[in-house]
Amino acid sequence: MDRRDRFLVFGAPKITDDEIQEVISTMKTGWLGTGPKVARFEADFKRYKNADHAIAVNSCTAALQLSIYAAGIQAGDEVITSSLTFCATVNAIIHSGAKPVLADCDIMTQCISPESILEKITSKTKAIIPVHFAGNACDMDAIMSIADKYNLIVIEDCAHAIETKYKGQHVGTFGNFGCFSFYVTKNVMTGEGGMVLAKNKNDADQIKILALHGMSKDAWHRFSDKGYQHYDVVAPGFKCNMMDLQAAIGIHQLKRVEQNLQIRKKIWDYYQREFEHLPFSLPVEPRSHVRHGYHLYTILVDSEKCKMSRDELIFALHSENIGTGVHYRSIPMHLYYQKEFGWHPSQFPNSEKIGSQTISLPLSAALNEQDVEDVVYAVKKILERK
Repeated sequence: MDRRDRFLVFGAPKITDDEIQEVISTMKTGWLGTGPKVARFEADFKRYKNADHAIAVNSCTAALQLSIYAAGIQAGDEVITSSLTFCATVNAIIHSGAKPVLADCDIMTQCISPESILEKITSKTKAIIPVHFAGNACDMDAIMSIADKYNLIVIEDCAHAIETKYKGQHVGTFGNFGCFSFYVTKNVMTGEGGMVLAKNKNDADQIKILALHGMSKDAWHRFSDKGYQHYDVVAPGFKCNMMDLQAAIGIHQLKRVEQNLQIRKKIWDYYQREFEHLPFSLPVEPRSHVRHGYHLYTILVDSEKCKMSRDELIFALHSENIGTGVHYRSIPMHLYYQKEFGWHPSQFPNSEKIGSQTISLPLSAALNEQDVEDVVYAVKKILERK
C-alpha cells in the first residue's frame, strides 16, 4: 500500500448542507451581526449543558478574559492554571493584569493536578482555571473542595470538553464560569467563536455588556422593528460578540453533537486496539465517572522505545500525507514565559514530559473509514522501518 494521494488535514470539521443552508438563509435576511441566531444558539447551548446562563462570544480566549474581568480579578491577584495548556489560557490572565501561577498536570489524565494546585496557593490567590484536557475531565471534586476551602473563583477552561461530564454533570457548570471554544477544529465549531456559562445572572449580564463595548443594549435590540433605542456605555468594554453568521453554523453543529461524539469514540477505540502493541504510550481510558469528549487522540513518543523522536515521527507522517497536531508544548517551554516569569520546563516534570513527547493523531467526525485506515497504516509502516 502506497501513501495517501491526498493530504489528510488534521482537525478538518464535518460540515453538512444544514449548516450551508442556514448560512445562506442568514445572508438573505441581511442580519449578519449579533442577532436572533446568536440568541437561539445561546439558548440551545444552555439547554444542552443544563446551565443557568450562556453568553456567545467570538472565541474561548474572549470567554476566559471576560470571565476574569467579571470575577473582579485585578492587578496583583494570582490565578492558578495548568502548565499544559494552550497559551491563550495564560495570556488571558496576563491581559487582566493578574499574575499567572502554573501547577503541574497529572501524568495520566494530562489535566491539572489538585495536589500541585495546593502547593501553589498563597494569600494572593484569587482563582483557579482548571483545563479539561483533550476531552478528559479534571478532578472537579478535589478542585471545588480546594476552591471552597480557600474562597477561590473557579473558571473552567472547557475548550476541549463540550460533551464531557464528571459524575454525570457537564463540565463548565461546576465553577463560577465555564469557557468553551468553537474554533474550526473543535467538536462543535463556528469557524471562530466561544461561549461563557455563568451561574450568577449579574455575572452573565456583566459579560454580555463587556463583550460589546460596554453598551447597555446590543445592536439587535437597537435596530429592531420596535424602533431605534438609544444605548448607554456603562463600562469600558471590548469587541468580543459572536455574529449570526457564526451562530448559523453552530446551531446545526450542536444538533449533531451526540452523533459526532459516537463517531469519534469509534475511531478512538479502533486506534486503541490497533496501536496496543506499538512502542509508544496510548491515552488512558476514561475513568468510570467521566464521560470523555474524545476531542484529541494523543500518544506519547519516547525516543528510546520508538527509535525516533516525536518530531521525527511527525515529519514522517507528514511525508505519508497524514496531518498531526501537538497539544501542547508545555507553557514553560516557550521563550516569552521563561523570560517574563522565570519558569523552566523542569519545574513541571509531568508537563515537560508530555510537551516533549505528545502527538495528536487525526480524530474527527469528518474522517471516513479509509482515512482512519490510512492513519493506522502510516504509523505502523513508519515504526516498522525502525
